[in-house]
Amino acid sequence: MCEYCGCQSLASIDELTREHDEVVRLISHLRPAQQAGDAAGMAEVAREIATVLGPHTQVEELGLFPAMARDFPNQIAVLESEHRRIEAVLAEAADGVTPTDQTWPDRLMAAMAILRDHILKEQDGVFPAALAHLSTEEWEAVEAMREQAGSALPQAAT
Repeated sequence: MCEYCGCQSLASIDELTREHDEVVRLISHLRPAQQAGDAAGMAEVAREIATVLGPHTQVEELGLFPAMARDFPNQIAVLESEHRRIEAVLAEAADGVTPTDQTWPDRLMAAMAILRDHILKEQDGVFPAALAHLSTEEWEAVEAMREQAGSALPQAAT
C-alpha cells in the first residue's frame, strides 16, 4: 500500500493501515472458500473482517472523517456510504451464523471488491490529504478516538 507521503509515520494512520493490511489478508481467504463451496468458512472470515473493521470504522467515522468532511464532504459521504454497504453484508454472518441465502457468497465477494477499492481510496487519498489538512487538535481527536475504540490487532512492534 501507499508509503510515499510519510503519513504512516503518524501512529493513528499507521494503525489504520495495519488494519487495512489485515483486512486484505483476510479477503484473500474468501475466494478459495467460495470455490470450495464452503459458506461456513466464508462466514467465519467475514466475522474476522468485521472484528477488524469495528474499531477501525469508529476511528475513521468519529475521528478522521469529521475533520476531513469540512474540505472533502462528497468524498467522505461516499466512503461512509461504502462502510454501510460493506457492514450490511458482513452483518449477515454475525453471531456465528452461516447465511443460508444462496446469493450471499456472491454478495460478500462483491462487497469485498468494494472494500478493496475503498481501502485504496483511503490510503492513496484520505490519509495523505489528512496529513496535509488536519491540525494538531484534529490529530489529537483522532488519537483519542483510537484510544476509545481500541484495535482488534495486536500491538505493533516498536
